[in-house]
Amino acid sequence: MKSKIIISLASAMLMTGMASAAEIKVLSTQATEETYKELVPQFEKASGHKVTTVFTGTLDANKRLAAGESYDVLIMSSASIDEHLKDGKVAPGSRVDLAKSGVALAVKAGASKPNIKTVKALKKTILDAKSIGYSTGPSGVYIISLFEKLGVADQVKGKLKQTPTGVFVGSIIASGEVEIGFQQVSELSQFKGVDYVGPLPAEVQRYTTFSSGIIAGTKQTDAAKALQKFISSPKAASAYKKRGMEPG
Repeated sequence: MKSKIIISLASAMLMTGMASAAEIKVLSTQATEETYKELVPQFEKASGHKVTTVFTGTLDANKRLAAGESYDVLIMSSASIDEHLKDGKVAPGSRVDLAKSGVALAVKAGASKPNIKTVKALKKTILDAKSIGYSTGPSGVYIISLFEKLGVADQVKGKLKQTPTGVFVGSIIASGEVEIGFQQVSELSQFKGVDYVGPLPAEVQRYTTFSSGIIAGTKQTDAAKALQKFISSPKAASAYKKRGMEPG
């Protein structure tokens, strides 16, 4: 009799879990992509929810939102999340910070690694490079301002190549289209076909916090909150650290 009760309870719990399982649609920029891809299968297994994700660049993500595409969770830089809190696309109070990343430099696999240990050495590397790649995202915006700060903007103007939104800078480094390239540490440190040189010197480093927010009006609020909690939990920290990011 006892065993039948246990079986009945287990069946009821299973049916309840199946009934409450949700499909969570996520729109995400790419700085946290590799970490996210490690964590989400664990979340799906633990929760029973299904997660479908579109990874793209900041500009394209904003275009998708402006066009009215439907999602439940948004992952972008904290500044972008805050902008979408202001414009009403992200629900008030739903921002959860995930991790922060600095800007780094990489070269094609097998190429000589330049010196960027000091600001002076970094400036020389920038001036000596035949071509330089950068992104349309937060790291790219910062790099352009850094060139101005270092007084090299005019000298490098003719050798810059910006990747289209959603395209990793690592791809044009690996292909040989550019000699050096800058992007988030998390996007360059393990990119296939490139050799990671390292982060910018501390004096000129810029960290970007990447956060999640729940899309206003979603019908999957509880499931979305569960996903946010999972990918920002202390147990997720090692996955971010593995890609050179600082959790939280």
